[in-house]
Amino acid sequence: MLENFQNCLAVTLGYEGGWSDHPSDPGGATMKGITLATYRRFKPGATKTDLRNISNETVAKIYRTDYWDKVGGDRLAAGVDLATFDAGVNSGPARAMQWLMASIGGPDHETVKKLCAKRLGFMRSLAIWNTFGKGWSRRVAGIEAKGVAWALAQSTDPARARAQLTKEANAASATSKKQTAGASAAGTATTAGGSDALFNPDHVDQIAGWVLGGLLSAGALVAAVLIVRAIIHRQRAAAYAAEAERIMS
Repeated sequence: MLENFQNCLAVTLGYEGGWSDHPSDPGGATMKGITLATYRRFKPGATKTDLRNISNETVAKIYRTDYWDKVGGDRLAAGVDLATFDAGVNSGPARAMQWLMASIGGPDHETVKKLCAKRLGFMRSLAIWNTFGKGWSRRVAGIEAKGVAWALAQSTDPARARAQLTKEANAASATSKKQTAGASAAGTATTAGGSDALFNPDHVDQIAGWVLGGLLSAGALVAAVLIVRAIIHRQRAAAYAAEAERIMS
């Protein structure tokens, strides 16, 4: 949406955080989500110290040039612009545009939901999901809920927008509970820790590792997958509830 870049950037930077140099991150050292390789295109020969001291103006310039303009942010509807832009920052503008093209159809808030579902599906296929999955899914849930809120704000009044957001929160919560119940019925882990770890939401990374490593029995594998899904929907429910609370009816 025209003139919505700064709003979208503020949301995205809230997730990108500050300095990071995680050994498992293929992007290497980053500051506010900007890698050293990217910064060197704007400032040849820049060091890690230069990157840590990058100015806000340069941050905005890089995000506009490398992501916002490449996904056509000024031409996208409110909410859709946020979802597409943030996806582009994480997974590249080209892939974000593919998800957008595959999601268009129906109201803008539905486009946001479909795009975020495709984005999360891609993330879950990555080998490093075990390391970053919990944070990624929380981020996508937040982007989805805020994108839907922004889209609804353009198409309906605050009271109806809040009601729709609350409906989404309740639906996600119900799905989470259903999946948790299904996981309980499917069975518990027979190796690598037992049922206590399997049903503890704080152990989602460990569960993902078991799934990838093939360390669960068939029944426990089904249970683990359902638990991961339940946690994702629990995050969505919390994000939608938070957005509903922000709206004054």
